[in-house]
Amino acid sequence: MKAIIGKKIGMTQIFNEKGVAIPATVLDVSNNVIAKKIKKGESVSHIELGKDKQKTGNKSDLGNYKTLGFVPTYKSVFTVKSIAAQNLDSLEEGAELDLSVFKEGDKIDVSGINKGKGWQGVVKRWRFAGMPRTHGSSDRERAPGSLGTRTIPGRVFKGKKMGGHMGTRSKTIKNLKIALVDAENKLIAVSGSIPGAKGSYLVIKSK
Repeated sequence: MKAIIGKKIGMTQIFNEKGVAIPATVLDVSNNVIAKKIKKGESVSHIELGKDKQKTGNKSDLGNYKTLGFVPTYKSVFTVKSIAAQNLDSLEEGAELDLSVFKEGDKIDVSGINKGKGWQGVVKRWRFAGMPRTHGSSDRERAPGSLGTRTIPGRVFKGKKMGGHMGTRSKTIKNLKIALVDAENKLIAVSGSIPGAKGSYLVIKSK
């Protein structure tokens, strides 16, 4: 398995050899560096990748990434096997990863935080059908209806599907395909849509 961090730029379309337009999401995978080597015993078991630079950092971060010289904006920890395509001896802290590990047609999994949608009712959040729109219930179109409780147990069970905060949750979309690799500009185009807003960071893992 191979892994790298990408920054979502936006969506576009790519035309294949048959002239068919393929919707794709463009990711910036530049400035991927080895932020930290996490040791377990005598050997390195995990490697922390970082992308981009924070303008400011607190004292703990400045000390934690002292050898790196800056504090990464986004960080994610991977096992050494996830960076297996690179030579471990050359992966010193501060070393930048390249795109040689990925090629067009590779199947990947993309993980990120999806867009926040604020407080939403049950119709949008859980796709409830809503109440009847006539026979005296014209003002209950998007209501959840009965919660199904009686004297016993006399409470609403935890996990009941109700209105509440929606979005800003970790989500992974599997088996996406890399439609284009631009090694010169350090961009990857992924077929289809992926979670997150423009400018958000995502973790890309190949099969």
